[in-house]
Amino acid sequence: MATLAQLLEGPKPVLVDFSAEWCGPCQMLAPVLKDVARTFAGKLTVITVDVDNPNNQTFAASQGVRSVPTLVLFYRSKPIWRVTGYRPAAQLIRELEQHLAQIELPAQT
Repeated sequence: MATLAQLLEGPKPVLVDFSAEWCGPCQMLAPVLKDVARTFAGKLTVITVDVDNPNNQTFAASQGVRSVPTLVLFYRSKPIWRVTGYRPAAQLIRELEQHLAQIELPAQT
């Protein structure tokens, strides 16, 4: 399995969900992110990072995460878009489509 650094450096955009188990809006966002992953299968990787896990706290802090849920879209290790708070699936998919359209995505395999 690829490490977080390997995923972020790869050719495919990565949507990182900074989340916590105790966070109600984070729990509401989980099924939305499953919809997003299905919608963008092969074009986008969706991962969740638990900010309460000591192994993830440095990364979350380096990205300026102060509240959860925070979503950050990375492309080739660079954050290109971020949003904090819950979004319905249709809204989040529209927002991602706009940002993904601005980058050259790898061909699907």
